[in-house]
Amino acid sequence: MITVRNRDERGAVNMGWLDSRHSFSFGHYFDPAHMGFRSLRVINDDRVIPGAGFPTHGHADMEIVSYVLDGALEHKDSLGTGSVIRPGEVQRMSAGTGIRHSEYNASRENPARFLQIWILPERKGLAPGYEQTAFAEAEKRGTLRLVGSRDGRQGSVTIHQDVDLYAGLIDGDESATLELRPGRHAWVQVARGQVRLNGVTLKEGDGAAVSDETALTLDQGIGAEVLLFDLA
Repeated sequence: MITVRNRDERGAVNMGWLDSRHSFSFGHYFDPAHMGFRSLRVINDDRVIPGAGFPTHGHADMEIVSYVLDGALEHKDSLGTGSVIRPGEVQRMSAGTGIRHSEYNASRENPARFLQIWILPERKGLAPGYEQTAFAEAEKRGTLRLVGSRDGRQGSVTIHQDVDLYAGLIDGDESATLELRPGRHAWVQVARGQVRLNGVTLKEGDGAAVSDETALTLDQGIGAEVLLFDLA
């Protein structure tokens, strides 16, 4: 069963410096029908104007993944980490017992766009941590590249939850299929372009909750960039 979360039904906030779309309830946007999916709690599509960003703030007991689509995101945190995240790179921050961080558009000239993803951790009280890994475009072209997992296999970032996170670039005749184990669920988020999921057309910003499917096939892409979460 595939249930589409249409892009136009998402929550929206525009603060001038930030234009964001929320797939699930977040901040002032509350929708009891969309509080997350399985352990996936937040997907925010954030666009930040040059030089602006989120000042230092705190989190606890959450796995936070940032996936940059355009521009560059400057990150600083209370662990002493300072980095710039660019397209093709995946950042995982474990808030655990508590962490403070800031995120700013690293450019004074160009806008930045990224997906901010929150995943509930397998348990509370984890030690705070940070990880950032780059994945070449060729690794994602016409396939699903594992970019996040519980055990950090295949060079993916380690997410402290029973989840496998894949990224794929699908265009033209390219297609990719993922077999789902019994009892597993999935969320598919189209970051850009258009793609077909098991015969269902999804456009940029659309999400899809998947249950009771044995395999997922992405095809007929038009410049599509997709994130797929394989969830318990």
